[in-house]
Amino acid sequence: MERIPILRMGKLLLVTIQVDMHDRLAMTLQDDLTSRISALGARGVLLDISSLDIVDSFIGRMISNIASMARVLDAETVVVGMQPAVAITLVELGLSLPGVRTALNVEKGMALLQALTADADDVAEDDDDVAPFTAEQGDGRTAG
Repeated sequence: MERIPILRMGKLLLVTIQVDMHDRLAMTLQDDLTSRISALGARGVLLDISSLDIVDSFIGRMISNIASMARVLDAETVVVGMQPAVAITLVELGLSLPGVRTALNVEKGMALLQALTADADDVAEDDDDVAPFTAEQGDGRTAG
């Protein structure tokens, strides 16, 4: 069975689609990618679609679904390399791809993804440093 490689780059996953995407391959990618995000604790996914000349409504929905599933698994998704014809087709089909961030190329996409995941990691670290407020501690105000 044909599969699209998913490369690990630290806490990020890189997916470069180099073949014509058909429905069964898109479903396999979705399953493989969600499994890898979960197994590796990945914080982000960079999906390079620069080789895709045509995207139909099913593939467009799959891209949106992948981003939604990644978000549920606590990972950000950035799609890069979208051809103008693909963008036009998605808009004409009425697919807005909610939750999908885009960048022009892999370099810009990786920078965006690193910034997004760094912010999330900072918030997680800050949450670990904050002790819950208790009534015994008071709020620092004085009556007067």
